Amino acid sequence: MNAKPKEERLVVATHRKARQFYEILETFEAGLALNGPEVKSLRAGRASLDGCFGRSEGGQLFIHNFYIPPYAFARAAEMPDPRRARKLLMHRREIDRISQKLQTRGLTLVPLEVYFKRGWAKVSLGLGRGKTGIDRREDLKKKALAHEAEKSFKGRYRG
Repeated sequence: MNAKPKEERLVVATHRKARQFYEILETFEAGLALNGPEVKSLRAGRASLDGCFGRSEGGQLFIHNFYIPPYAFARAAEMPDPRRARKLLMHRREIDRISQKLQTRGLTLVPLEVYFKRGWAKVSLGLGRGKTGIDRREDLKKKALAHEAEKSFKGRYRG
């Protein structure tokens, strides 16, 4: 019985509005290139993905506008800019494939969540297309209908 243990992920930050504003077509996992104090600040659970996006620059992928606040116990000289562009670590073929897809009009690289996996900081990325106002309203209608259906069956079944 050599069953693999389930991989534990310690989720640090999620981009809650990403699925609301983008239709996610494909997801990827990438490592994050961070400095020591940034890792400590992430482990403390302090980070924000709001307004964050990915971009291909010079054959590499970067995540922009990812806010990691300064670590309280680090020296000021060690702490970089909290909103600096951070490099994403992926295999060359994956980077080339994503870069090629980003050339397509309307596609964006959106970070969905940041987490620790086996001690390494990782980011889950989604290749998404922006939703229009009509699409968002339809999603809200579907969600409301599902909630009503669940609510109506709640008290009837006792098993």
